[in-house]
Amino acid sequence: MTSPRVVSLAPSATATVSALGAADLLVGVTGHCDPPDDAGRAHDRDGPPETVGGWLNPDLDRVADLDPDAVLTSDGLQADLAETCRDRGLSVSHREPADLDAVVETFAARGDDVGRPAAGERLASAARERLDRVAAAVAGRPRPTVYCEEWSDPPMVAGNWVPEAVRAAGGRYPFVDAGERSREIGLDAVAAADPDHVVVHVCGRGDRVDPATVDDRDWAVDAPTHVIDDSLLNQPSPTLIDGIERLARVFHPTAFRSADQGEEGDA
Repeated sequence: MTSPRVVSLAPSATATVSALGAADLLVGVTGHCDPPDDAGRAHDRDGPPETVGGWLNPDLDRVADLDPDAVLTSDGLQADLAETCRDRGLSVSHREPADLDAVVETFAARGDDVGRPAAGERLASAARERLDRVAAAVAGRPRPTVYCEEWSDPPMVAGNWVPEAVRAAGGRYPFVDAGERSREIGLDAVAAADPDHVVVHVCGRGDRVDPATVDDRDWAVDAPTHVIDDSLLNQPSPTLIDGIERLARVFHPTAFRSADQGEEGDA
């Protein structure tokens, strides 16, 4: 059976395909994607998958030249792009999860998209098991109030699945409801909520953010600032589960201390 040729136009799709163990199917990705070293090998490529441009402005002629069996897109910002690809006769699988459950369901759906349904089901099941373990660890503990900032100029409070990610990690998030888009927020509104933690995950910046840009603001917030790689919270891929585990350890370090010490002892 011939392996499908897959072009991913979304970093989250690329990360999910990689987590499925199907990175070898990728023949094209965007410059914002981070494919593993084995990407493209199913098609005897000499190097990594071809880079076809940015995630909002890919070169669709280059995409078409790769003769893909599936083009993967994600997020409402790529909805028009997905339609444009379809208009060009490309087979597109567009996934647009808005909350945490939908993100996990997308893991299984991506397995279907690339012809690896069993791997997709396993990935979704493993994600749910990890979330269950976090939930058990933080159960019954006081929930700190958390402010998550997705953009800093102007400040934007994170929406989509981030409210649920914070709650899954044992926090309280009074700023945006799950499924709502990220939005601009006034500093007075943040201060009024009196957060116990400030989490900064600026879109596209990884963890390359100076916490002083937030700490030195003229605002009435007295809480520690945690800079987290934006892919751990902004990306609807398995890295989001990593991000939830990371947040849970920030909010409730004693809940995981025994387990972490056990892991060190086993090393």
